[in-house]
Formats: sequence, C-alpha cells, structure tokens
Amino acid sequence: MFNTLYQFADGATGLNLFRYITFRTGGAMITALVISFIFGPLLIQWLKSRQNGGQPIRDDGPESHIVSKAGTPTMGGFLILLALIGSTLLWADLSNRYIWVVIGVTVGFGLIGFVDDYLKVSQRSSRGLSSKLKFLLQVIIALAATFWIMQITRDPFATTLAVPFFKNVLIDLGWFFLALGPLVMVGASNAVNLTDGLDGLAIGPVMLAAIVFAFIAYLVGNSVFSNYLQIHYIPGAGELSIFCGALVGASLGFLWYNAPPAMVFMGDTGSLSIGGALGAISVITKHELVLAIVGGLFVLETVSVIVQVISFKLTGRRVFQMAPLHHHFEKKGWAEPTIVIRFWIIASILALAGLATLKLR
Repeated sequence: MFNTLYQFADGATGLNLFRYITFRTGGAMITALVISFIFGPLLIQWLKSRQNGGQPIRDDGPESHIVSKAGTPTMGGFLILLALIGSTLLWADLSNRYIWVVIGVTVGFGLIGFVDDYLKVSQRSSRGLSSKLKFLLQVIIALAATFWIMQITRDPFATTLAVPFFKNVLIDLGWFFLALGPLVMVGASNAVNLTDGLDGLAIGPVMLAAIVFAFIAYLVGNSVFSNYLQIHYIPGAGELSIFCGALVGASLGFLWYNAPPAMVFMGDTGSLSIGGALGAISVITKHELVLAIVGGLFVLETVSVIVQVISFKLTGRRVFQMAPLHHHFEKKGWAEPTIVIRFWIIASILALAGLATLKLR
C-alpha cells in the first residue's frame, strides 16, 4: 500500500502522511491488531478442529499443567505471523532491503517452528524436531541473513560491534561478524522459546522489546537524531520501525487470546520467529548488546536452564526446583498470573534500562 500511495503524495496533501515513518508505524500497529481480532477466533477454532487434544503437555513439567492446559491448541504463532507480515507488507517501503532481511528471518524461523509444532501434534509427543536439526536450520538461515546484512550495510558498520554507553567504540570483527550475527539471532530465538512456558509470559516482554527497538530503529535511521544522541547512523534502518510497530500490534492481538487462561499457545511457530526477528533487528541497528539488556528476562530464563544442566551433570544436584526459571517459582507455590505479572514488571524495568543506553554516552 505504501509503495502505491507514495507515488501520489506530491499531489495530495493527505497522502503526504505516508512519507512519515512515525505515521506508518502507528498504521502498521493498528492494522496488525485489527487483523488479529478478525482472524483470531477463526484460526483458534480451526486449530482446535485439526489438533486432537491440543498441544501435548510435557510429563516432566509442573503437575498442574497436565490438568489446566490439556486440550489447548498450539501453533497460535500463525496469528502473530499473519498480522505481522501482512501489516508490514502494507505499510513498509518494500524497496528497503533491511525489511526483507527481517521478514526472511521471521518466516524462515517460523517454518522451523511450524514443523516442530506439527510433529508434536501429529505424533502426540512433546519432542518434535531434534534439537540438533532445529539448531542447524536456524544457524543456516541466520548465517545467510548476516551475510546479506553485511552486503547492505555501508562501512564502517558492516562488520562492527557497537558498545553501549561509549559513543566512539566500534569493534571491527571482520569476518568473525558472521559468527556474531547468527549467535544473536539464534540465541534470541531460543531464549524467547524457553520463556514461552506460561500463559502470556513471553508475549509481554516481546512486545516491550519491540517498542524499544521501534524507537532505536527510528533514531538510528535518522541522521539528525542519531547525531544528537551520538549513536551510529545506519541509513535505511528507520524503516524497521514499521516492522516493530506491526510486531507490537500483533503481540497485543495475540495476548488477547493468550492471556490466562490461554485459548491458544503460540508454539515454536511464534516464539522462534519473533525471537529471531528481534535478533535480526538488533544486528542491523548495531544494538546487539542492548538487546541483551532489553531482553534480559529472556537471558535470565536461558541462563537458568544452562546453570541447571551444568550443575546436574557435574554434581548431580539441581540449583532450581525446575528450569526454566518460571517453573521454579511455580514449584515454590506462586500462582501463574503472579509469575507472569512480576516477570512483566522485570521486563519493563529492563526495557527502560535499554532505552537509557541511548542517552548515557
């Protein structure tokens, strides 16, 4: 829609609004939200009719899940992807190659998640794809995306890592950047996936991260604001604000159906795709390390799993009653809504801390 209406912007005052990224970001957010409300009930009903018994519940998970979550359909990430991609295609400048990189990562990781979810449902097992194959496919997609980003981004930012709080510090990684990009994308993807264990738990922090990176992308892509804030200017990166706005709208729409008690789970279709998208955006905007701050909750959940596995293998003892971390608090007797809301509060604080890095230079 943008590419069509932009041609007539010079002759119509109202259409001139389509020149502004801020207007299109708002439009993308609202459009994604409307798409979610229109197609959400239809998709959930269709998933219920196709999935006999809904998502298989892990036998080694919290006992309450076997009762409270049995029969809930999965693959709700379809709704997120439909709203996100559809809205982005309507409002973004499709001549911008950064947009296509992020869409490619989102769809690619979403397809991996879809296959994983499909195998779980069809085989009535919580296993799905083998972890090694899933990881390999993610790395291949992320590696291709990173190489593409390196070709698009102009020097000296094509292969550099920016350090928060220091305005002039750029670490040139050279070809080692091909390792950093996939690490960020695959890491973010799996971190969101690990966090997606309670109703509404993952989608709230994803939405907060999308809001933060909508600001970051806009400022990084604007020469005036980037110069004022003394952050690195990446031409064309501002268009990613539209994608982030669409992700905010899609997240809000999905949360309507995923709020406790959830009508649908996002599954790996959703968690892998939106996590990978956030990782790709952070790589493009040169804010990879800031993503670790903004998405600190995802990092914490991932670290809890790593610590649990290492501790058990080395000592035979578990640090947490169950990992990821949200299950530990379930075991301690915290109610699910209490865990979700408190984790959202933590995510909000970390999002503000991430935004603060833009000014503290």
